[in-house]
Amino acid sequence: MTAPVLTLAGVGRAYEPGHWIFRHLDLRVEAGERVALLGPSGSGKSTLLNLVAGLDRADEGTVAVAGQALGTLDESARALVRRQSIGFVFQAFHLVAHLVLWQNVAIPLLLQGVSAEIARDRAEAVLDSLGLGGRSRSLPTTLSGGEQQRVALARALVHEPALILADEPTGNLDPETAAVALALIDRQTRTRNAALVLVTHSTQAAAIADRRLRLTPSALVDAAAGATGT
Repeated sequence: MTAPVLTLAGVGRAYEPGHWIFRHLDLRVEAGERVALLGPSGSGKSTLLNLVAGLDRADEGTVAVAGQALGTLDESARALVRRQSIGFVFQAFHLVAHLVLWQNVAIPLLLQGVSAEIARDRAEAVLDSLGLGGRSRSLPTTLSGGEQQRVALARALVHEPALILADEPTGNLDPETAAVALALIDRQTRTRNAALVLVTHSTQAAAIADRRLRLTPSALVDAAAGATGT
């Protein structure tokens, strides 16, 4: 039986001893499955995403990505899991202004030790699949917000990760551009059979998910059982 891409088992995080942001969180995400995490600001959604990414450690429970329990790994080993198994899409894009598009997209491959020539070819192929093939040598500042988000998506996909983490990926986009970006995220994750965990306030963004879960202090619950945010 294939292991799930992401498993949370009894996960908790406290901002100080005895004061929990959340605890007792359980979740299993399979390859090709898309899960939206909803909840009001301050509920801990981004904190949870940081635990899944191995950028922070849970105070209790187990977070496992691609079969590896992150809490048992040191920082260099967690960084290796991020490089090999996780792609990130952020609200603020986080593109490097002085690098052309293919260089921005190729960063995950270069961190893995892939040669610059192969990394460029793969980066340009992903950019082409997202409609930016003719812009690979442009700088990010020449692009619209929607185009920059496509570059951020290309960077998240180029190393073919098992898990895509998206933190408010349409928060800086107008509704029409957001719809295009969401359609691309939907299609590209389906094509690659990648698992997607999407943190959002937007019901428009959450609509692409197979499951919509609301983060509470004591559980991840079906969003249909309560408010899903704004």
